[in-house]
Amino acid sequence: MTTVSPFTCKDDIQEQASLWVSKMDRGLSKDEKKQFQEWMKQSDFHRNSVFSLAALWDDLSVLNELSALFPLVNTSTRKNNSFIRYALAASVAFMMLFASNFYFSDAPFSAIKNDQQFVELKTLQTDVGQQTRFTLTDGSRIKLNTNSLVEVSFSKNQRLLTLVRGEARFDVAKDKSRPFIVTAGKQSFTALGTIFNVQKDTDKEMELVVTEGRVLVTKSSESLTNISKILTTLSAEQLPGLLVVSGEKSIITDSIKPAAQKTSFEQIQRELAWQQGMLVFNGDPLEQALTEVSRYTTAKFEISSPELAKIKVAGYFKANDIDGLLKSLHSNFNINFEKLPNNTIRLTANTSP
Repeated sequence: MTTVSPFTCKDDIQEQASLWVSKMDRGLSKDEKKQFQEWMKQSDFHRNSVFSLAALWDDLSVLNELSALFPLVNTSTRKNNSFIRYALAASVAFMMLFASNFYFSDAPFSAIKNDQQFVELKTLQTDVGQQTRFTLTDGSRIKLNTNSLVEVSFSKNQRLLTLVRGEARFDVAKDKSRPFIVTAGKQSFTALGTIFNVQKDTDKEMELVVTEGRVLVTKSSESLTNISKILTTLSAEQLPGLLVVSGEKSIITDSIKPAAQKTSFEQIQRELAWQQGMLVFNGDPLEQALTEVSRYTTAKFEISSPELAKIKVAGYFKANDIDGLLKSLHSNFNINFEKLPNNTIRLTANTSP
């Protein structure tokens, strides 16, 4: 006798519920209405899954359809308790994502069909030293660098992501009806058909590099609805904020007005070498180079003197190969290293002849 996991059954029901909500959005035929009513009668879990997902749907036609098919469902009460229904819907969506095990997947979420690739709520993250690719339901791809966290919140009208910490590369699928907006600290980055990289150091300091297309930089306090309207009504020359195009980068700080600067292909390759798991230094002071290396390890570096900290370092290094880096510093720059307690590495100049 074959045993079916109850959790797997619930996954299937939630998948079917999501499909029914999508069908309601376009309008059910007479036969579909009968099939849907029979499906809803099967269990409370069937009904709760549909109502929870319908509450998250932006178009009120779905709730109206439910109200017509099931008069006992008081839609006005549900609207008045918007916080409760949105929290319930979000928790159900979270359970669907968790059960489907695609937090760290490089493959699209196959359970979501093309006509229902609207709602998506999940968190993407990497540990220190880890780099991972993700694919979202709209086809957009994200690569997270070490110790990074991105929150995804897609709806029918917009694609909103929040870079909570770290660094990410966004390869955006084109969808003119739903802007793709990344917020990070006090800034928002709106993709205009593009591939771009955002590194967030603090809420006030970050770097944007655009390798394809254009990105509009605005304050995160700007209404997302206003941004959506701006993109559909204004020409590129009339857009507010800073427009950064392919081959440009922008250093953003709290004290300096952001500006776009043209960057050479070689410089972009160096800055984005992490996407191939590499770090590239080109005459950087040792102290600055080790600050970058520290992002990929829990080890702490201690430099014995100011003179040593200013030594210029150049070369290619694997991002998480600390031992290889230390050996290279010793052989190429005559720098000794000592591993101390508390995961500390002390660097000293080799003064022996």
